[in-house]
Amino acid sequence: MTNPIPNLEPLPGGQPEKAQPVRIVLVAMVVTLLALGLFFCGLAAGLYIPDDIAASLSLPGLKTNSSAESEDGKPSSREELFTPFWQAYDLVKSDYVEQPVDEEKMMQGAIRGMMESLGDPHSSYMDPDEYRQMADPLEGEYEGIGAIVDIKGDYVTFISFFPGSPAELMGLKPGDMVLEVNGKDMTGIDGNLVLKQIRGPAGTEVTLKLKRKDLEEPVVVTVKRQKITMNSVEGKMLDNGIAYIELLTFGEKTNDELVAALKKVMEEDPKGLILDLRNNGGGYLNTSIQVASQFLKTDVVLYEEYGTGEMKTFQTNRGGIAKDIPMVVLINGGSASASEIVAGALQDAGRATLVGEKSYGKGSVQNWIPLNNKEGAVRITIARWLTPNKRQINEKGLEPDVKIELTEENVKALDDVQLKKAVEILTSK
Repeated sequence: MTNPIPNLEPLPGGQPEKAQPVRIVLVAMVVTLLALGLFFCGLAAGLYIPDDIAASLSLPGLKTNSSAESEDGKPSSREELFTPFWQAYDLVKSDYVEQPVDEEKMMQGAIRGMMESLGDPHSSYMDPDEYRQMADPLEGEYEGIGAIVDIKGDYVTFISFFPGSPAELMGLKPGDMVLEVNGKDMTGIDGNLVLKQIRGPAGTEVTLKLKRKDLEEPVVVTVKRQKITMNSVEGKMLDNGIAYIELLTFGEKTNDELVAALKKVMEEDPKGLILDLRNNGGGYLNTSIQVASQFLKTDVVLYEEYGTGEMKTFQTNRGGIAKDIPMVVLINGGSASASEIVAGALQDAGRATLVGEKSYGKGSVQNWIPLNNKEGAVRITIARWLTPNKRQINEKGLEPDVKIELTEENVKALDDVQLKKAVEILTSK
């Protein structure tokens, strides 16, 4: 931006008298000579003339600070753009009352602030210690408390729990937010790191301080971890000749387990099929394509849209074994990511009726990129997922064709009204 012309105050004594033509001419000549001198010195030395002086002199073609700006008024180079940043950096380094300042922390704080300015909860920064923790793989099988969580936001939030899991048995509730883990404040800590602290060897305990909806005081719960062993697919026949398949996650073995479950129920010649994706927080992208391919006759499962506008198409695999049976898909607020890919593809193709509640809205792709000098890493959202009809999933979710809310009263009474509605739709067909 160009500097504004300063407000000019009248000289003492008011306006100049008209009976002074010689003085006015001399002043004009002096100003002109100064202007020309400044102009040619500027050309010779390659210097910028302040905008207010240039504007007051009205010299055509004079090079000013505004020449470093683009047509929309923004700096045209990275150096010009970050001039105020380095000015602020130098001011803090020289003038801040507590000296010396920690320059490394200032740098890390600047990166963290830059990532937060994107307004994307999935793009973030990890300092070196956090990144080392994140990079350490978990050994052995999954051991923890058996919960499905939302890692977006300031606090990790529980969405649902595996049946019979330690979390469920200790009375944890959907919507509980993790304020502390073993006495350590978790405010603003990356959700993946919070999860690593909640998980741990079977037989050990973890103490959680939770913010619970409608309660003013936090709830403190100690949960004993255990080995969580659960198939990702459960299949069975319901009354009225309806097949029921529940997907709990999208793991490496999910498609094999799904094919086995489908073959078993298809032997019963079912009238219809219910695919339950409720509280399924997702998993591998490739698995979601394999699962969708079992049911779709159409070619496209999803598109991946990049910031450049480029799109990558993911198509169905051959050999699906349940492409003709009438279907209903159950979704809710815990259906996210890979679940939304499958549900969205089936909905767009007219292949299945979606019943339940609006899905979570996690339809973006992130890359972890290590920074130079071992200064941690940034996680950047590089693409978004679109359904075959190019509907955006991220932060929007999928709206069910038939909206049915499952209330706490329904849960306590073991009255699955969403499942009942799915059966009703299939039996009526």
